[in-house]
Amino acid sequence: MVNVHDPKMLRAIAHPLRNRILGELSAQGPLRAADLSAELDIPANQASFHLRQLAKYGLVTEAVGEGRDRRDRVWRLVEEEGLNLDIAAVEQQPGGAAAAAVFRSQAAAWAHVLVDAAHFGTRAPGVHRAIAEHALRLTDDEARELSTELNDVVQEWARRTRGRDPSRRTYLLLSLLQPHPGTPPEDGAEGDSDNADGDPDSLTSD
Repeated sequence: MVNVHDPKMLRAIAHPLRNRILGELSAQGPLRAADLSAELDIPANQASFHLRQLAKYGLVTEAVGEGRDRRDRVWRLVEEEGLNLDIAAVEQQPGGAAAAAVFRSQAAAWAHVLVDAAHFGTRAPGVHRAIAEHALRLTDDEARELSTELNDVVQEWARRTRGRDPSRRTYLLLSLLQPHPGTPPEDGAEGDSDNADGDPDSLTSD
């Protein structure tokens, strides 16, 4: 994995479109700006600009040998396994606290988008969607071990499915593991719920 400990790298990742480009390179493998243009519905020159910016910060590189000729630029992640964000290390650098604040703000806003889409988004026929919540009693070391095991499972699936296959679509898996933040507010507690039996260790899917 690429260890992100530089504020400029973190700001590059915080940019929503660049983050999406990194995600598609992780899911699909090497891509051209034209491929990303079609996938993300953006101009090819815009995709090319952001790819060059990501390359500038050491996050992507040209996929040597993948192009059809010298003018055909294909890009890949520097490391297929993705990124390891060391926010604490970033905050110790000059300008790091501001970069970390921008990243956290963008990441939190994006997480809200994902949660809203999971709960309220259009249910397209045949598309799988699952929401899981589990309460576990763990030591801090056990929590780290669980995170590592879950990450290993996801990385194995990424290796098995990476590639440009038209039968596949890009799915997003949002994973949170943290000490319980406390009792949720009661407002709306009696409203409709995907988990009708109120089981706190729940999984809903469609």
